[in-house]
Amino acid sequence: MYPTVSEVVALPVIRQGKPRLVAGSAGLGRRVRWVHVAEIADIAPLLRGGELVLTTGVMLPESGLARYIEELAAVGCAGLIVELGRRWRDDVPGALVTAAERHGLPLVTLTEETKYVAVTEAVVGLIVDAQLAELRAAEQVHETFTALTVAGAEPSEVLREVARTSGLAVVLETLGHDVLAYDAAGHDPVTLLDDWAARSRAVTVTERTAYHTASGWLITIVGARGADWGRLVMVSPEPPPHRHVVVAERAASALAVHRLVARDRESLERQTHRTLLAQLLGQSPQSPDLGARAAALGVPLERRQLIGVAVRPVSVLQGQTLATQEVLRDLAEATALAARRVTVAALVGVVDDTSVRALLSVPVTVGVEGVLRKVAREIHRTAASAVVIAVGTTVTSTSDVRRTLGEAAHVAGAALRAPGSQLYHRLDDVRLRGLLHLLREDERVRAFADRELGPLLARDSAQGSRLVELLRCLCENGGNKSAAAAAAHLSRTAYYQQLGRIEQVLGVSLEDPESVLSLYVALLVHEMGP
Repeated sequence: MYPTVSEVVALPVIRQGKPRLVAGSAGLGRRVRWVHVAEIADIAPLLRGGELVLTTGVMLPESGLARYIEELAAVGCAGLIVELGRRWRDDVPGALVTAAERHGLPLVTLTEETKYVAVTEAVVGLIVDAQLAELRAAEQVHETFTALTVAGAEPSEVLREVARTSGLAVVLETLGHDVLAYDAAGHDPVTLLDDWAARSRAVTVTERTAYHTASGWLITIVGARGADWGRLVMVSPEPPPHRHVVVAERAASALAVHRLVARDRESLERQTHRTLLAQLLGQSPQSPDLGARAAALGVPLERRQLIGVAVRPVSVLQGQTLATQEVLRDLAEATALAARRVTVAALVGVVDDTSVRALLSVPVTVGVEGVLRKVAREIHRTAASAVVIAVGTTVTSTSDVRRTLGEAAHVAGAALRAPGSQLYHRLDDVRLRGLLHLLREDERVRAFADRELGPLLARDSAQGSRLVELLRCLCENGGNKSAAAAAAHLSRTAYYQQLGRIEQVLGVSLEDPESVLSLYVALLVHEMGP
């Protein structure tokens, strides 16, 4: 908002006086808050800091020049301009020069007579113009972020506008220093996010919005209604102008409002995790900084054991193929909570309409099975309803993450039909169901199931019978007709009659083990749905 000493010296009204910098070049970047004309030596107590003092030196004592400079520097004076000719003809005394250089106080001499009133008017005009420009910029910032707030802009949009308006990199983090979103403003994102949590923990501020000089961070707290949940950090190597403070505070307000409005939807943390999981699954283009983003969330992907996990609610089996988003959202939070309780790093999110996906990141020195058992127990304990948990193969490269996540989803889909009492399932556990689940998209497999069961399905549909169900009882009881009759809640005589109808409709013998096996495989494929 305020011009520097060098900018003031460059004004035409001062250039006419033929200015010469004789000391204190280190302070040319000091901001000039005001201009003060003073001839007396004890002017320092009347100053507030930031003033550019103009003098001819006629009343300055010859023996107290060093003290005069020391007092000006002590109160934060921006600089001193001396017009030669009245007290000193060709140059100022060496004591004045030495003291100004020692304190880094810019000392400028004018060899031509200069109207100080014109200098004052020019500098004040410069300051007022800058203030007006700052006010206009602040007004524009208010309008921009108000529009974003009203439109319900996502955090990524808000941060993009912060970077565009300020030209600075910006990061939104949790109070635990995990990165939720960022915009590098054209800089290297990997450098921006490198070791973020450790660096952020070292930067603390006492005010709600403050500039931390040592780190070069402008920080504002994000939250509303007394519930703070994050920090917005703008990377500003130089002390930020007022408009950047306004940008930070208005952006924080927009983010807080967005969270309040979206509190009944997926949390911001889950959104961030979901985005990364979708990229790892190949559902959206992978960004080159994906590893850095995951590490900034506290989930390192390099030199770790990575295990894909899928968690599906058993309720999905009850007459529906998709879980509601509310159920999945609650299950995602329960899964994330379980990972935190076990202190294992994990990306957790909802990437489809069937299950919660998680990617566990385990140090190479830690046993995976022990971690999986603890996480699975916590999920079963925390989840609001019964769930099936499936895990994929352990991998060590991000290029293989898609495979372990996909494998976990396949296993969960297969295990869901017979959840059992296992803590979690692997591909080895689901056996034939797992194989068929992997092949369920193959048209040849679907055609086989249709050929085997088509007539029976048509008979049930046309007459309201339950022949397919009764056939399933036989298959699931290993061909034992007595056990199958009990499972179907029929007498053995009635059940045997129904088996005869099944044989008649299908044209097969249920005494033939191969026929029963083929029908059972067809039933498993049919149960998996399209």
